[in-house]
This record gives sequence, structure tokens and C-alpha cells, in this order.
Amino acid sequence: MKHIARDEALALLKKYNKDPFHIQHALTVEAVMKWFAKELGYGDDDAEYWGIVGLLHDIDFELYPEEHCIKAPELLRAGGVSEDIIHSVVSHGYGVTVGCGVTIDVAPEQEMEKVLFAVDELTGLIWAAALMRPSKSTKDMELKSLKKKYKSKSFAAGCSREIIERGANQLGWELDKLLSMTLQAMAASEDIIKQQMESVNGTNQ
Repeated sequence: MKHIARDEALALLKKYNKDPFHIQHALTVEAVMKWFAKELGYGDDDAEYWGIVGLLHDIDFELYPEEHCIKAPELLRAGGVSEDIIHSVVSHGYGVTVGCGVTIDVAPEQEMEKVLFAVDELTGLIWAAALMRPSKSTKDMELKSLKKKYKSKSFAAGCSREIIERGANQLGWELDKLLSMTLQAMAASEDIIKQQMESVNGTNQ
């Protein structure tokens, strides 16, 4: 099955997302998804596919926050994205009631979809924790310091612990395994994301 190419997916993301914060989140989730695919024994083609799903997962969030995961299929279909990717994108909102009052009922089925569900909120929390550090980096962060931040309910309160824990349960993983692997994935990809953001900021100016 032919999938949307990575450069086309990035162009589609930028069509609906201008805020560097949202673009950085998309690039982070893309990189983390690719890392997980390789770590879990998938090949390069699968890793690329996992990455594209990560890149596009929040395509509707900037313009339509109240209809998050509801508006996405329309935007993705208009961009020529296949239905399997659309299913995966929508499934990361499973069980969440969005601003307009609709509860997303598309469940994550494949391992890739379950990973996306589990890491989406967590990447935000880890990045917020990194920015509190003198290094402003995930590379020198240890699991125990991440866990301390995770357990502090007031820290990054917008990152739902309940969703992260549901994600770990769907994968059949201990929470520590999910935290540790996602932290490793972010540390491994931090430099690549920084480079990508420099080129994004360069073209946005």
C-alpha cells in the first residue's frame, strides 16, 4: 500500500499548523514513534509509517481544538491520506470527550496506535520537565527525576496522567517501562528535532 510521503505529510501539517509549539510537538511525536518502531523490532518502512502517523496526529488541533480528532479525517482526506492512517490519528483520542461534547470512540487496535496513544501526552510532560533543567535537555534526565515530576499533580497539569496510564495498560506495560522508553526516545532524537525546528523557523520568518 502506498502511503503519503514524509515531505507531503510535513507540508500538510504546516498547511494547518503555524505555531512552532505545535510543529515541534508533531516532530517530537514523529521521532519518538520511529524510535519505538525500531526498538520493538519493526523494519525501516514500518518505522517511516509510524513516524508519519506521529507527524500528522494533531493536524486539526491548532485550528479546531474543540473538534480535535473529529475534524482530522476531513483535513487528511483532502490531503490524500489513506484511511488506515486516518484511523490511527483519530484513535489517539479514544475515550476523550473533546470541547464540542463528543467522545471519541475509535479505539487503538494495532501496536502502533497503542504506542501513539501512550506517548502523545507523555512527550509533552517530558519536554516540560526538560525545560526546567539547567541543560534544558532530556539527554541528562534520569528516570527518577522524571518520576518525581510525573507524580507532582501540579506539574504540567495539562498532560493527562490518566491517559498516559491507560496507554501503558493498553500496551500491557508497567508505567516505568513506558516512562523510561519514551525518555530514551526523546533523548535520542532531541538533536534531530532541534535541527528540523531551525529549518522550520527559517522558512516561517
